[in-house]
Amino acid sequence: MSDLDLNRRVVVVDDDPSVQEVVRAYLERDGFLVYVTSTGADGLATAERVQPALMVLDLMLPDRPGEDVAREIRARSDVPLILLTAKATEDERIGGLALGADDYLTKPFSPRELVARAHAVLRRSQRVEVPLVEVLSYDGGALQIDTVEHEVRLRGEPVELTRAEYRLLTTLARYPGRVYTRAELVHHVQGYDYEGYERTMDAHVKNLRKKIEPDPRHPRYVETVFGTGYRLARSLART
Repeated sequence: MSDLDLNRRVVVVDDDPSVQEVVRAYLERDGFLVYVTSTGADGLATAERVQPALMVLDLMLPDRPGEDVAREIRARSDVPLILLTAKATEDERIGGLALGADDYLTKPFSPRELVARAHAVLRRSQRVEVPLVEVLSYDGGALQIDTVEHEVRLRGEPVELTRAEYRLLTTLARYPGRVYTRAELVHHVQGYDYEGYERTMDAHVKNLRKKIEPDPRHPRYVETVFGTGYRLARSLART
């Protein structure tokens, strides 16, 4: 199996045969290797076995909620994830992205758009960013961000962040004290495809605070600037 083949593996988790058929046909036509499963359990097992470059997940599955499957996917890996679902309200879309999904497409959908979004998600996930320095250190070394290994440590202990949470933190950490609007953070964290999803940032900030703040209700690191957005506390000088 060549490296190209490994980068084209897609696991699709959806119990609707018509959706399975059209998604497989369009992705395979574009050169992807597609593994179709009908349940959350089979999807997780298949992903563990084949190590895909991308997963496409329905949120309404016969064995368990797709949201639970998405959480387990994120607990296991940082594989790019597209949610493909009939859940179409704004709160449902925002909630899905806040789970750590990289994109959200509602049914009924355009198969061509799904293929285009698959390529866009893979491009974003494979983008190599030039680090500012190898390790960003704040608060007397209590918070450290290794921009080479993409690791975050809090008081010496590793912190498991989703890709979106890591990008959010590194964006804020570039300029402590600089206020970023929600729209700016959407651009930096998830790309132009998400314009209009500014509320997603509130969910990502909430999740990030749970992981790095001593008291998330009274944040020390990620501050809210009411009416504008968020910033890394200006008092956190780099060390």
